[in-house]
Amino acid sequence: MDMTPFEQSESSVRGYCRAYPTVFASASNARQTAEDGTSYIDFFAGAGVLNFGHNDPRMKAAMIAFLESDGVAHSLDTYTTTKRDFIEKFRDVVLRPRDMDYRMQFTGPTGTNAVEAALKLARLTTGRREVVAFSGGFHGMTLGALAATANDAFRQWAGVPLTDVVRLPFETSPGGDTAVADYGAALRNASSGLTPPAAFLVEVVQAEGGVNLATAAWLHQVQDLAREVGALFIIDDIQAACGRTGSYFSFDGMGLDPDIITLAKGLGGFGTPIAMNLNKPFIDDSWSPGAHTGTFRGQGLSFVAGTVALDYFTDDVLMSEVATKGAVIRDRLEAIAAAHPEQDWEVRGRGMMQALDTGDGAFAKRVQQAAFETGLLIGPCGTGGQVIKLIPPLTIPDEDLAEGLDILDKAITTAAGVA
Repeated sequence: MDMTPFEQSESSVRGYCRAYPTVFASASNARQTAEDGTSYIDFFAGAGVLNFGHNDPRMKAAMIAFLESDGVAHSLDTYTTTKRDFIEKFRDVVLRPRDMDYRMQFTGPTGTNAVEAALKLARLTTGRREVVAFSGGFHGMTLGALAATANDAFRQWAGVPLTDVVRLPFETSPGGDTAVADYGAALRNASSGLTPPAAFLVEVVQAEGGVNLATAAWLHQVQDLAREVGALFIIDDIQAACGRTGSYFSFDGMGLDPDIITLAKGLGGFGTPIAMNLNKPFIDDSWSPGAHTGTFRGQGLSFVAGTVALDYFTDDVLMSEVATKGAVIRDRLEAIAAAHPEQDWEVRGRGMMQALDTGDGAFAKRVQQAAFETGLLIGPCGTGGQVIKLIPPLTIPDEDLAEGLDILDKAITTAAGVA
């Protein structure tokens, strides 16, 4: 396979290709095939974009029909039939059954732009600058979102100070069980020197941060403090939504009422770019027309495929499968950890986002390499890349899931140096 054009002409910033040194030529559901014919089971799924697999047949057919009918592929934020179809379907399938009243803001087509828009709107609405974000959080790579991102490996590339963020420990981090209460007490103390923030920005499941899970009780503590001090409560559900954790939103069933919800990744269904914020109407009214603009806010293909993707949530079939497959993944990871008791590895996750925390980034990287060499794509995450995260397509066939877990098991044994 000829990788010379990439290595000679593409920017040094490229990353995933270094972990997967091959040239992919085709893909279907949970498999990618290289141009030399090698097949790989995909437990990475486009960093969480491909919840419904590669080249979903129903979405592909709808997109082909859209293109052949000269549908409006690019529309800025003008009205189109495809946008109307998506809005109506999202409202009927996701919002109304949950009695949720939000306006849909289509931002630039990336998760980081959705976060940028949310932070701008929070600051505009409250007239405040500071935002509370949490250790382990990942919110994007543009400057505002990067300021809220915790990982120093990403922050160091900014080139300018990343300011106006108060960092508190996430619930599962050291001090996380008391940090919100302590911060609230300080805000109530007129001599603390602290002023109330514009917003609290939090992930229910920190995906890139290492698959760290917050409890409903802790999230309510954050939400209650936000309400008390007049700040907005923002949930970043960019990687954990769209069915990944076993329901459409990662916070379903927790009784939470976020002011803004950021969505992207799996929203478009097929893998084409789209991002959307759900804003409470009274907050959305703070915007003026064009206050957060962008060229690609009306991606026709994403609306078409995203509308079809919502069919997966009109019944409980897929979410039932996610629960079953998620349990299969977790059970296998528990067995792997039990087979290496000397390592003190931890398994954690929800739905079909499951992880093995090895505590050793170099070891996790060796596992990733061994897995790739034997036909499996995985992606480490967390501090130093020490957590092996498994996020296969929700639609992965049972036989591919089983084979992929077998490959992972062997890769871990290989990386551990056990014959």
